[in-house]
Amino acid sequence: MAGKASVVFAHGLWADGSCFAKLIPTLQAEGHEVLASQHGLDSLEGDVACVTRAINRVPGPVVLVGHSYGGTLITKAGIHDRVGALVYICALAPDDDETSQEQQDKFAATPVFEHIEVADNRVYLKESGITHFCGDLPPEEQKLVLATGAVPIADIFNQQVPGNAWRTKPSWAIVGTQDQTVNPDLERAAAERMKATTISLDSSHVPMLSQPKAVLDVIRDAARSLG
Repeated sequence: MAGKASVVFAHGLWADGSCFAKLIPTLQAEGHEVLASQHGLDSLEGDVACVTRAINRVPGPVVLVGHSYGGTLITKAGIHDRVGALVYICALAPDDDETSQEQQDKFAATPVFEHIEVADNRVYLKESGITHFCGDLPPEEQKLVLATGAVPIADIFNQQVPGNAWRTKPSWAIVGTQDQTVNPDLERAAAERMKATTISLDSSHVPMLSQPKAVLDVIRDAARSLG
């Protein structure tokens, strides 16, 4: 596997590492060492630390890939000196002076947030909201997504830790034009602010599950940039 960049994935809310299951085997077969961070969404600081531990377990250089809130995580953890490229999938990418929530508040709220329930200080996605999260997946896959998703602590979007990797490192951004979870306008504005290489897909919030081949092409492009 010498000469191949490693790939580390960071999942978002109502997800876990299995949301990258359609990408990982192909990347492994192509010679990349791959790890998916399995963080508990208990705190931003703890989740960033978990992603950093995953980076520490693979050889460099590293392509760091974040989906949704995972974009916040790679923005912070990506300051690691062996991370060479960042890939944002329908993701948040807050600057140092804004939280994830403050970035979202600059754009219209999306339909998924009409289908949440706060219980035990956690934010649950109701079954009625799953089509707004991954509506371009077959029904059986939607049920699997709902069953395997980690549930965030209620204030996670309002937490902050230092770090902004996209200010200094090359970035790629996938915009899901039919996204009903993260506003596509936010995704486009974030990509422009990051000066990211931007790809638009006619997808829901989860193109890595609905259009894995297109997402793989973006990750490969980022990996090739590292030599």
